[in-house]
Amino acid sequence: MTIYFYGAGEVPYGCFSNFSDHGFDLDGVWWPTSEHYFQAQKFKGTRHADLVRRARTPLRAAELGRDASRPLRRDWERVKDDVMRRAVAAKFRAHADIRAILLSTGDEKIVEDTATDHYWGRGRTGNGKNMLGRILVRTRDQLRAEHADADDNADPDAETLAHGEGRRPRKVAGRPRR
Repeated sequence: MTIYFYGAGEVPYGCFSNFSDHGFDLDGVWWPTSEHYFQAQKFKGTRHADLVRRARTPLRAAELGRDASRPLRRDWERVKDDVMRRAVAAKFRAHADIRAILLSTGDEKIVEDTATDHYWGRGRTGNGKNMLGRILVRTRDQLRAEHADADDNADPDAETLAHGEGRRPRKVAGRPRR
């Protein structure tokens, strides 16, 4: 089953939207949403970038970022996918609640359900690149791998103590009970 999302208010997958209210620290600065970060990076190193970061809403950040009177950084087309990857990864690493929602999607395809954006979403024809959906899937895979690595590297003594009074947790299906 494919998972479609678009609006930040949709439950449960609205958190996949760049407009969702899930801020994060990245590059030593607080970003209110991933939309703020993405749009500001078009003008990295300029006063306009900070104006975008301080926008009151993600919609306003998007409007400022799409201002045709402002020149984009020269390498924008080359770096925009990496900028989005960094924003999405930072957002989901910063918030355990939405990280759990992303991980709960299993191996399903994730699609930004917008007819107006052929690059980041499915586009008018439904055959868009869906780059945001693909980045979400990649982020999910990375988070899953990180979680598995953390489980493999867990300190058994710390885990034992975490379960109280130095008792070993019961084993279930060959794994410590959590």
